[in-house]
Amino acid sequence: MTYQKILVAIDRSPSSVHVFEQALGLAQSEKANLVILHCLRFADQDSYSDLYGNDLSSFSQTMQDDMKRDIDDAQRWLSTYRDRAIAVGVAADCNLALGHAGRRICRLAQTWNADLIVTGRRGRQVLTEMLLGSTSNFVLHHAACSVLVVQGVEG
Repeated sequence: MTYQKILVAIDRSPSSVHVFEQALGLAQSEKANLVILHCLRFADQDSYSDLYGNDLSSFSQTMQDDMKRDIDDAQRWLSTYRDRAIAVGVAADCNLALGHAGRRICRLAQTWNADLIVTGRRGRQVLTEMLLGSTSNFVLHHAACSVLVVQGVEG
């Protein structure tokens, strides 16, 4: 099978570099387009209300400022991966999504008609993974295309 559209989902964990390199290598060998996705999930309002009490104007402005800073930072970080792909001749774009990572990965893969999703796995203990779930497990069970799960690199 050949892949024309590869979606790689990365976070800021140390193993994401390895996940990206795997996807980039595949995109090079297949001459595929690459989309690099990162998902942000913001703290819930309860976290902020614990800090700011009932002062809604401070709460709202602080939350907006934090979100904007995080989004700008994530976009800069993502663009470094896109630039690395372009530098080696891979057509690449980056996408920043907000919300549940597994759902966002599957949704983008479906709307973009991805042939392959490349994602990482952190190697949690079985009990922890059963209790907390995992993004890679969600993607494996909900994606409409093939999924490559790259085992995390121990550091």
